[in-house]
Amino acid sequence: MKNSASWIQLLPRSFYLRSPEIVARNLLGKVLSHRYHDELLTGRIVEIEAYLGLTDPASHASIGRTARNAVLFGPPGVAYIYLIYGLHYCLNVSCLPDGEPGGVLFRALAPMSGLKTMARLRGLSGTPKPGQLTGGPRRICEALGITRDARNGVDITLAHSSIQILDDGFQADTITATPRIGIRKAAEIPLRFLIKPEIESSIP
Repeated sequence: MKNSASWIQLLPRSFYLRSPEIVARNLLGKVLSHRYHDELLTGRIVEIEAYLGLTDPASHASIGRTARNAVLFGPPGVAYIYLIYGLHYCLNVSCLPDGEPGGVLFRALAPMSGLKTMARLRGLSGTPKPGQLTGGPRRICEALGITRDARNGVDITLAHSSIQILDDGFQADTITATPRIGIRKAAEIPLRFLIKPEIESSIP
């Protein structure tokens, strides 16, 4: 695991023009940032899943364009947020050229900054472990204060965006691919990508 750069760069729209599988792999180790009121809540992406669009029965886009999934059919690099079980939000980002649907789901972060606020938003006391804060799609949105009403459709490639993904030069030693989890259709496809858990020990 290496962090060789002293600069931080906002990922451009061209980063997301590629297939969801390629985008997902390359997002591992990047920093997800959300401006919650006047505070930046950030975490390093350590688990992510790719969804391939019309040909992927597990993708929301497989049924065609609807009002709910329209973001996936639009320009790449836009936040797609949906509600599961009527209770929890999940954060995705669109991939591929405009009109060609695809996206990736953020599954886990290693928290970096704003941990006290994350714990409060998650309703946790004391010093929670990283997994308790941002280990799982719903926990990411809860900890970072991301909701569909406020953030669905946000362009994360713009310098003034409330949600951004940043490259600080970090490089993971090992990336593991596994079948996707938490779904019933096409779960066997190895489109879930992870960085080894040891990454958590490198995050302050």
